[in-house]
Amino acid sequence: LALRRKPHRKRMLEVMDAISNKLIDEMVKPTRIHKSVYTDSSIFELEMERIWGQAWIFIGHESQIQKSGDFFTTNINHREPILMIRDKEDCIHVLHNRCAHKGAKIVEARTGNVRGALRCGYHGWTYNFDGSILNIPNEEGYKDTGFDVKDSCNNLQPLAQSDCYRGFVFATLSSSAPPLRDWLGGAIECIDNLCDRSPEGEVELAGGILRYDHPCNWKFILENLNDTMHPMVVHQSIVQAAEDYIKTLPEEATEHRSEAEIIPPFGASYTNFENSGITGFPFGHHYDGGKTSIHADYTVFPTYHEAMTKAYGEERTRDIYSFNTHNVLYYPSLTIKCAIQNIRVIRPISVDRFIVESWSFRLKGAPEEMLQRTVLYSRLINSSMGMVGPDDLEVYRRMQEGLVSSGSDWIEYHRQYGRDKELEDRIVGGGTSDLDMRTQFGAWKKYMTGNL
Repeated sequence: LALRRKPHRKRMLEVMDAISNKLIDEMVKPTRIHKSVYTDSSIFELEMERIWGQAWIFIGHESQIQKSGDFFTTNINHREPILMIRDKEDCIHVLHNRCAHKGAKIVEARTGNVRGALRCGYHGWTYNFDGSILNIPNEEGYKDTGFDVKDSCNNLQPLAQSDCYRGFVFATLSSSAPPLRDWLGGAIECIDNLCDRSPEGEVELAGGILRYDHPCNWKFILENLNDTMHPMVVHQSIVQAAEDYIKTLPEEATEHRSEAEIIPPFGASYTNFENSGITGFPFGHHYDGGKTSIHADYTVFPTYHEAMTKAYGEERTRDIYSFNTHNVLYYPSLTIKCAIQNIRVIRPISVDRFIVESWSFRLKGAPEEMLQRTVLYSRLINSSMGMVGPDDLEVYRRMQEGLVSSGSDWIEYHRQYGRDKELEDRIVGGGTSDLDMRTQFGAWKKYMTGNL
């Protein structure tokens, strides 16, 4: 009976796909988006399959797993448990965190080190760090049953593809996704700039990971990254407070002044933000800034500059400093700040909940004060007890609740529509443009309809 139903089921799935694609096409127009992309749980599930299941997703950094047996566990979307582990030959593997026998998670801890082999806590099946089966207890019981221990299905399964670029490990559930470097495209220059800010050309994770639960749709934070029309409104009160505080400081209070001066750039004028520009790339990536950003006027510590010029020379060092982005998005899971050596990682949970992780990186060969500024920035800006991130979350909450309204079904993004300039490998526009929205939802639509 099941076999007879198969052709009918296939036709039904084809019809559903056709209807879905038609509906998706209606949801995203050149200058407006239907509210259901933020509120419909079935759309969210489709996103997990067609975006998070097809794109390259950031997994972790190689500095998290420095020795053989070191591991880090996470999810690649809202439900797929993943294990990143270094083997005895110094290779990094990204595996499904699922025993081949009964399906139990092999590793429960978030980080740590495994000695010898990976062992399932249910029936004791053991695996090498590359995922290959090592031992099955009481294997005699499988004799003459047709069971083949050498069958690859008895291994921990690798993800369809995984790769590492300058220490940043990505993986995808799709065997047809383009190579990682092709997918990163022109936006790869931002990872390069982040690492080149180290006198040794490398960064390493420093300390723990700051997690911040957001009761709203995961796309809100990505849209907000390069939305330069909101800072002077949403962050007005904290910017004013910081500016008032700075006026009370004596000139010699350099430490307090440097901390407080992180805040005022968030209240820059529309003109300043417009001049920073936005650059978009295929697959939904984008950044604002480049020649300038809100981080452009940060103090260059003398000891850091000395280490950089010793490594690169004065001209190359100035070139590295001069590429100044604010937020860079590698759609859909990773955002980085080159000048601050900070990244944020998006972990969707449901249609109205996600977790954002903030990771701080040490520039190898740089003085400790550079790391201290990175940590300070995370505490002031990204923390749930910080001064900027909670402002944004309050707006996300209001949007999630407001979009339930029957007052209108649409969200608009007309700003500077038609003015974007297409270059060889990117699109550029004014800093207050909605180019970032057009970049993201252009990719969203292609992923969701299978037309990438």
